[in-house]
Amino acid sequence: MPQDIAVKETDLLELIEGALNADYTVVRQIGNRIAKDCLATAPDTSKRIKSATRRNGVPLRAAGYSEALPVDPKSRGALVEEQPWPISPIFLNSALKHTFDSFIASVKKYDLLAEHGLSGRMNLLMAGPPGTGKTLVAGHIASALSMPLYVVRLDSLISSLLGDTAKNIRSVFETIPQKNGIIFLDEFDAVAKLRNDNHELGELKRVVNTLIQSIDSLDDRAIVIAATNHAELLDRAIWRRFPYRMNFGLPDEDLRKHLWNYFLFSDSGEPNTLSALAKISGTLSGADIESISMSARRHALITGSPLDPQQVTKDILHSHTEVDPAEKRAICTLLHRTYHLSQSEILALIKVSRQTLSTYLKD
Repeated sequence: MPQDIAVKETDLLELIEGALNADYTVVRQIGNRIAKDCLATAPDTSKRIKSATRRNGVPLRAAGYSEALPVDPKSRGALVEEQPWPISPIFLNSALKHTFDSFIASVKKYDLLAEHGLSGRMNLLMAGPPGTGKTLVAGHIASALSMPLYVVRLDSLISSLLGDTAKNIRSVFETIPQKNGIIFLDEFDAVAKLRNDNHELGELKRVVNTLIQSIDSLDDRAIVIAATNHAELLDRAIWRRFPYRMNFGLPDEDLRKHLWNYFLFSDSGEPNTLSALAKISGTLSGADIESISMSARRHALITGSPLDPQQVTKDILHSHTEVDPAEKRAICTLLHRTYHLSQSEILALIKVSRQTLSTYLKD
């Protein structure tokens, strides 16, 4: 049933104004604010509002409207696209959480820092393997700051006419800060490689110079977030332009418990099951855990059956071992000897009796 919710007068007026101006950024900002305000009293309504704000706005070129975003002069392809704020939570270890919170606080308290001579560039560089949450973190930073996130499209930015690549970079860095938006450069190493790389052409090295000059030309309040899977490829001068850094790795055991609990069990997992899953998933990224969890939940929903931790265990083991997942004895032995799971933890995953398990482990 629809629920009545209270909306602040200022939010309502800004929402109407943003809609009439076809300003999707404002509509998303106000919509997410209303969703947050009504989360406690009307969680279902809050969820529907968040879902609605993630939709892309309808194209308005037919009505004579086009958002002034930079495009490649030759292909006319968009150089950036606005990315909706994420609705999935982020799970960070203590070190990454500290940097995340420090960065947000520094942006919000910029005037205070400047007053005491402590301000600096608001640039963040994230490095780590795929699937560890870099793009998700960028989205949450934009959400926390109520700023639009503009993702640079490298397929359009890097032109076949190498001289145009530098022009495209300058266009992005001149336009987005004027919109009070965050520039997000994913796969950053594609445009910020070491200039002493003998395998690169001279023109591509000049692209790095243009990138450095463009970052330097920004006001200190402007925000640039970059992410790379190959930090070792970045030019040293690039690192100096990013005072805030987050080095991502695979989630530790405690973090894996939280990931399994959220994605697989919707925060209602049993301690033994969570402990066991966390121990055997040490080679998985957060994205891997989410993928396996969503697959298991979809199967349970379609078949009308309960979640099957045994099948989840097989999926995990299949990702990094040659053990035949159909052989319970082999799986139980592997869990006990290789992952040092207790009998209680194994029984939380594998459907066997305690007596049978004791026989397996004794043999």
